[in-house]
Amino acid sequence: MIALDEVLVADVESTCWEGTPPAGEISEIIEIGICPIEVATGKRGERRSILVRPSRSSVSPFCTQLTTLTQADVNEGLPFAEACAVLRKEFRSDRRVWASYGDYDRKMFERQCADFGVRYPFGPRHLNVKTLFALTHALPREVGMAEAVRLTGRKIDGTHHRGHDDAYNIAGLLVGLLRR
Repeated sequence: MIALDEVLVADVESTCWEGTPPAGEISEIIEIGICPIEVATGKRGERRSILVRPSRSSVSPFCTQLTTLTQADVNEGLPFAEACAVLRKEFRSDRRVWASYGDYDRKMFERQCADFGVRYPFGPRHLNVKTLFALTHALPREVGMAEAVRLTGRKIDGTHHRGHDDAYNIAGLLVGLLRR
């Protein structure tokens, strides 16, 4: 049974490169940002960052420039399977509706879970806030998260491309959509 009292907003950061990845490396999750929303009140919970230690890639200088995360930071992270277990245990992620900005995050989780034989940490209900925002605002196309925040008259809270800060900003957008 899916609980509808909270929506769990998630945002992932992944290893990335300027251009093609080095031989033998594949993009994988290095940070899971989480921000729950109480549906009844629209209140955003605390933002949380779960660092994930990559096993098939390393953090490039481009990735550090984009996310501020270094290889040393993610070396201290959890293995992917443990990070997924934290989502289930601490956030009841497998029994909640979850949301992300676009389909990238959902697809990264699906691919990485399949690749590593890890149980998918979320329930079956996913909200794509990017599409919902464009439809609700009658935009001619989907826009990036930073542009959506700007269109609502706000500024990015925290560091763009850090999972916990992006999840918090996406949660703010979703609260606005739920309150419309």
